[in-house]
Amino acid sequence: MSLIGNGLDKAVQKAFTRPAPKSAGAQMRYLVKQLGGTKPVALMLRISQRTVERYVKNQIKKPRPDLAGRLDREVKARWQPQIRAKAKAKAASTGGIIIDTRARLGYTAPIGSTDQDRIRHLTVALPPVHAARLFDAQEQGASDARLQEIAAEALKEVYFQDGGRRAGSLDEVRFTDIEHLEFDL
Repeated sequence: MSLIGNGLDKAVQKAFTRPAPKSAGAQMRYLVKQLGGTKPVALMLRISQRTVERYVKNQIKKPRPDLAGRLDREVKARWQPQIRAKAKAKAASTGGIIIDTRARLGYTAPIGSTDQDRIRHLTVALPPVHAARLFDAQEQGASDARLQEIAAEALKEVYFQDGGRRAGSLDEVRFTDIEHLEFDL
Protein backbone atom coordinates (compact mmCIF):
# COMPACT_ATOMS: atom_id res chain seq x y z
CA MET A 1 0.00 0.00 0.00
CA SER A 2 1.11 3.50 -0.64
CA LEU A 3 1.91 6.37 1.70
CA ILE A 4 -1.00 8.49 0.49
CA GLY A 5 -3.34 5.50 0.31
CA ASN A 6 -2.49 4.56 3.90
CA GLY A 7 -3.07 8.17 4.98
CA LEU A 8 -6.50 8.20 3.35
CA ASP A 9 -7.39 4.88 5.01
CA LYS A 10 -6.34 6.17 8.44
CA ALA A 11 -8.47 9.29 7.97
CA VAL A 12 -11.51 7.17 7.15
CA GLN A 13 -10.81 4.85 10.10
CA LYS A 14 -11.16 7.83 12.46
CA ALA A 15 -14.86 7.84 11.53
CA PHE A 16 -15.42 4.31 12.90
CA THR A 17 -18.06 4.17 15.62
CA ARG A 18 -16.72 1.00 17.26
CA PRO A 19 -13.17 -0.24 17.65
CA ALA A 20 -12.07 -3.10 15.41
CA PRO A 21 -11.39 -6.47 17.09
CA LYS A 22 -7.99 -6.54 18.80
CA SER A 23 -7.27 -10.17 19.76
CA ALA A 24 -6.15 -12.63 17.12
CA GLY A 25 -9.08 -14.94 17.84
CA ALA A 26 -11.67 -12.18 17.50
CA GLN A 27 -10.02 -10.90 14.32
CA MET A 28 -9.95 -14.39 12.83
CA ARG A 29 -13.61 -15.04 13.74
CA TYR A 30 -14.56 -11.73 12.11
CA LEU A 31 -12.72 -12.61 8.89
CA VAL A 32 -14.24 -16.11 8.83
CA LYS A 33 -17.70 -14.57 9.15
CA GLN A 34 -16.99 -11.95 6.44
CA LEU A 35 -15.45 -14.36 3.94
CA GLY A 36 -17.79 -17.27 4.67
CA GLY A 37 -15.39 -19.93 5.86
CA THR A 38 -11.93 -20.81 7.07
CA LYS A 39 -10.54 -21.79 3.67
CA PRO A 40 -10.80 -18.31 2.04
CA VAL A 41 -9.27 -16.75 5.17
CA ALA A 42 -6.40 -19.24 5.07
CA LEU A 43 -5.73 -18.48 1.41
CA MET A 44 -5.89 -14.72 1.98
CA LEU A 45 -3.52 -14.80 4.98
CA ARG A 46 -1.24 -17.45 3.42
CA ILE A 47 -1.57 -19.88 6.33
CA SER A 48 -3.13 -23.34 6.65
CA GLN A 49 -6.85 -23.85 7.16
CA ARG A 50 -6.12 -25.78 10.35
CA THR A 51 -4.21 -22.79 11.75
CA VAL A 52 -7.23 -20.56 11.09
CA GLU A 53 -9.45 -23.06 12.91
CA ARG A 54 -7.09 -23.08 15.89
CA TYR A 55 -7.18 -19.26 16.09
CA VAL A 56 -10.99 -19.32 15.89
CA LYS A 57 -11.13 -21.75 18.85
CA ASN A 58 -8.54 -19.66 20.78
CA GLN A 59 -6.09 -22.58 20.80
CA ILE A 60 -3.48 -20.17 19.42
CA LYS A 61 -3.56 -16.67 20.88
CA LYS A 62 -0.40 -14.87 19.78
CA PRO A 63 0.38 -14.75 16.05
CA ARG A 64 3.87 -14.14 14.74
CA PRO A 65 4.53 -10.47 13.84
CA ASP A 66 4.11 -10.75 10.06
CA LEU A 67 0.79 -12.63 10.42
CA ALA A 68 -0.40 -10.17 13.08
CA GLY A 69 0.21 -7.29 10.67
CA ARG A 70 -1.62 -8.99 7.79
CA LEU A 71 -4.49 -9.95 10.08
CA ASP A 72 -4.87 -6.43 11.45
CA ARG A 73 -4.68 -4.88 7.97
CA GLU A 74 -7.32 -7.24 6.52
CA VAL A 75 -9.72 -6.70 9.43
CA LYS A 76 -9.42 -2.91 9.25
CA ALA A 77 -9.92 -3.00 5.47
CA ARG A 78 -13.28 -4.71 5.98
CA TRP A 79 -14.42 -3.12 9.25
CA GLN A 80 -17.63 -1.06 9.16
CA PRO A 81 -17.98 -0.69 5.38
CA GLN A 82 -21.12 1.46 5.63
CA ILE A 83 -19.48 3.93 8.02
CA ARG A 84 -16.44 4.02 5.71
CA ALA A 85 -18.66 4.71 2.68
CA LYS A 86 -20.57 7.48 4.47
CA ALA A 87 -17.35 9.18 5.59
CA LYS A 88 -15.96 9.10 2.04
CA ALA A 89 -19.24 10.35 0.57
CA LYS A 90 -19.39 13.23 3.06
CA ALA A 91 -15.79 14.24 2.34
CA ALA A 92 -16.42 14.03 -1.41
CA SER A 93 -19.68 15.99 -1.36
CA THR A 94 -19.68 18.56 1.45
CA GLY A 95 -16.84 18.22 3.93
CA GLY A 96 -13.65 18.06 1.95
CA ILE A 97 -10.42 16.74 3.42
CA ILE A 98 -7.56 18.31 5.37
CA ILE A 99 -4.01 17.49 4.36
CA ASP A 100 -1.16 18.04 6.80
CA THR A 101 2.22 17.47 5.19
CA ARG A 102 5.88 18.26 5.46
CA ALA A 103 7.41 17.74 2.06
CA ARG A 104 9.51 19.31 -0.65
CA LEU A 105 7.27 21.54 -2.77
CA GLY A 106 8.20 23.50 -5.83
CA TYR A 107 6.64 24.61 -9.06
CA THR A 108 7.27 25.33 -12.70
CA ALA A 109 6.60 28.96 -13.57
CA PRO A 110 7.74 31.65 -16.02
CA ILE A 111 11.38 32.76 -15.97
CA GLY A 112 12.16 35.26 -13.25
CA SER A 113 10.12 33.71 -10.47
CA THR A 114 11.59 31.94 -7.44
CA ASP A 115 10.44 28.43 -8.19
CA GLN A 116 13.12 26.47 -6.34
CA ASP A 117 11.86 23.47 -4.39
CA ARG A 118 11.97 23.76 -0.62
CA ILE A 119 10.69 21.89 2.39
CA ARG A 120 7.35 23.28 3.51
CA HIS A 121 4.98 22.31 6.28
CA LEU A 122 1.41 22.82 5.12
CA THR A 123 -1.97 22.21 6.66
CA VAL A 124 -4.53 22.89 3.95
CA ALA A 125 -8.26 22.20 3.71
CA LEU A 126 -8.95 20.72 0.29
CA PRO A 127 -12.44 21.20 -1.18
CA PRO A 128 -14.74 18.20 -1.73
CA VAL A 129 -13.88 17.92 -5.42
CA HIS A 130 -10.25 17.09 -4.59
CA ALA A 131 -11.29 14.66 -1.84
CA ALA A 132 -13.53 12.91 -4.36
CA ARG A 133 -10.67 12.65 -6.87
CA LEU A 134 -8.34 11.18 -4.24
CA PHE A 135 -10.87 8.61 -3.00
CA ASP A 136 -11.95 7.66 -6.54
CA ALA A 137 -8.36 7.14 -7.64
CA GLN A 138 -7.64 5.09 -4.52
CA GLU A 139 -10.67 2.84 -5.12
CA GLN A 140 -9.59 2.30 -8.73
CA GLY A 141 -6.21 1.08 -7.49
CA ALA A 142 -4.12 4.08 -8.51
CA SER A 143 -0.42 3.94 -7.75
CA ASP A 144 1.22 6.09 -5.11
CA ALA A 145 2.72 8.25 -7.85
CA ARG A 146 -0.75 8.96 -9.30
CA LEU A 147 -2.19 9.77 -5.85
CA GLN A 148 0.78 12.07 -5.29
CA GLU A 149 0.05 13.84 -8.61
CA ILE A 150 -3.59 14.36 -7.62
CA ALA A 151 -2.52 15.75 -4.24
CA ALA A 152 -0.01 18.05 -5.98
CA GLU A 153 -2.72 19.35 -8.33
CA ALA A 154 -4.98 20.00 -5.34
CA LEU A 155 -2.21 21.86 -3.50
CA LYS A 156 -1.49 23.88 -6.66
CA GLU A 157 -5.08 25.05 -6.91
CA VAL A 158 -5.78 25.60 -3.21
CA TYR A 159 -2.43 26.71 -1.75
CA PHE A 160 -0.37 28.20 -4.58
CA GLN A 161 -3.15 29.66 -6.73
CA ASP A 162 -5.59 30.33 -3.87
CA GLY A 163 -8.58 29.27 -5.96
CA GLY A 164 -7.53 31.37 -8.98
CA ARG A 165 -6.76 34.62 -7.11
CA ARG A 166 -2.98 34.46 -7.64
CA ALA A 167 -0.19 32.70 -9.53
CA GLY A 168 -2.33 32.12 -12.59
CA SER A 169 0.68 31.32 -14.77
CA LEU A 170 1.80 28.41 -12.59
CA ASP A 171 2.31 25.33 -14.72
CA GLU A 172 3.08 22.38 -12.48
CA VAL A 173 3.63 21.75 -8.77
CA ARG A 174 6.24 19.24 -7.61
CA PHE A 175 5.33 17.37 -4.42
CA THR A 176 8.28 15.14 -3.44
CA ASP A 177 10.39 13.95 -0.49
CA ILE A 178 7.39 13.52 1.79
CA GLU A 179 8.55 13.47 5.41
CA HIS A 180 5.10 13.59 7.01
CA LEU A 181 1.63 13.14 5.58
CA GLU A 182 -1.68 12.96 7.39
CA PHE A 183 -5.26 13.37 6.25
CA ASP A 184 -8.31 14.27 8.29
CA LEU A 185 -11.96 14.38 7.31
